[in-house]
Amino acid sequence: MSGPDPAAELSRRELLALVGGGLVVGAMGCARTAAPAGQPLADPIHFSSAIAIRDAIASGALSSEEITRVFLDRIEAVNPALNAVVQPDAEGALERARQADMARARGERFGPLHGVPMTIKDSLDTAGIVSTGGTRGRAGFRPTEDATVVARLKRAGAVLLGKTNTPELTLSFETDNLIYGKTSNPYDLARTPGGSSGGAAAILAAGGSAFDIGSDYGGSIRLPSHFTGIAGIKPTTGRVPRTGHIYPFGGVTDTCQQIGPMARSVRDLALLLPIVMGPDWVDPAIYPMPWGDPGVVDLASLAVAVHTDNGIATPTEATVATVTAAAGALRQRVARVDEARPPGVERSLEVGLPVYFWDGGAANRRLLEAAGTTEVSPALAGFGGPALDPTALDRAIDRWFQWRSGMAAIFERYDAILCPVNAGPALPHGTTADPSTLPAFSYTISYNLTGWPGAVVRAGTSPEGLPIGVQIVARPGREDVALALAGQVEEALGGFRPPPA
Repeated sequence: MSGPDPAAELSRRELLALVGGGLVVGAMGCARTAAPAGQPLADPIHFSSAIAIRDAIASGALSSEEITRVFLDRIEAVNPALNAVVQPDAEGALERARQADMARARGERFGPLHGVPMTIKDSLDTAGIVSTGGTRGRAGFRPTEDATVVARLKRAGAVLLGKTNTPELTLSFETDNLIYGKTSNPYDLARTPGGSSGGAAAILAAGGSAFDIGSDYGGSIRLPSHFTGIAGIKPTTGRVPRTGHIYPFGGVTDTCQQIGPMARSVRDLALLLPIVMGPDWVDPAIYPMPWGDPGVVDLASLAVAVHTDNGIATPTEATVATVTAAAGALRQRVARVDEARPPGVERSLEVGLPVYFWDGGAANRRLLEAAGTTEVSPALAGFGGPALDPTALDRAIDRWFQWRSGMAAIFERYDAILCPVNAGPALPHGTTADPSTLPAFSYTISYNLTGWPGAVVRAGTSPEGLPIGVQIVARPGREDVALALAGQVEEALGGFRPPPA
């Protein structure tokens, strides 16, 4: 291989000197090429999409080590205010990036994420790096194996920058725990980025990582994505293994929890989900599912149901306006958009809460005991209620499945549902545990109870300047439809916008 061209090296140094400069990112995060010297750059590197970064490394425009250093510098700059990255691994990241660059010099490619930096939610095990799951008994726990999804991302070439904060056992809509404390929202430090994937969402919105992996048991991918203006997807039940997650597979509510990617662009989600999905032959609920390319979905054939109010929590005016704008954008591309909502969605909490809390917290106590935790966070201490007796449990499960059957009728006429992610934008710290706020979270909880896939993308802004996302729910197994529609909303309404400096 010939030596570097001096002009190219000068351009690279100038590029990296601009922490406000970066790759030019086109519609939906598609990479073009770095702008010529002297031309303004469209986006900072740290706000570029994973696809743009991957392509820059593949082309030789930038090395993985250079890009990794940019992200590490960005984390150092923004994390003190956010407390989003709780276990950085700069040394390990730089070593992995150098390995990626040496492999590229030999003409080798690790995989579709060769050299791309990522962070990983602290609820997922990472070999050799402290993985607490937000619980004190694991404050020094270093797994010997990666969670399945982490191992798959590493094999695909990703570079791990560090771990992102999560509430204890992931069981809160606020990201706060007794080990690391709370994470703040980069759009307003007095507000939460949500939970439980709040650390992931906050650092992505602040430009400290190219992507992260979240988990979603009641909205824990979709809510933080909405609160911070990024993109995220909860896959269909049974698609992505939960092996190595702090709240493992199993139990009555097993179908409610999924693992999925979070990023700043919808196209990145479509890149990442096929990498992490599929059986690992450990998680017994994961089975092979067909995967459709969102890029070839026939949008003109789709029928979309839209509702701005689920009958449980009245959304803010700005939320209604945002969903309405997204519906207008889709009307330009799909066969039809009708006002409709799933039959019985207004009963989601009535049906779902007895199912979520059926055991009186027995599973949580078992997990805490296994972790060696003796002092629990206030959020977890107040989680749940009295256990159901066998007769009440049977009735609750029967009512749940009858409700799911009724909800499924929406897909006889429609391919997807467009609705709010939450009744409002990001909440002030310390308010998500107030029982009066619970109805607002029903917009995500409904689709954990059904197991359907749901994507979130930013489509508007609140009067306070906070992001507002929309949720697109598709038929089981049709993440391609959810992502294709989310991509259209992103293209029409702008998608991710960086927080104020």
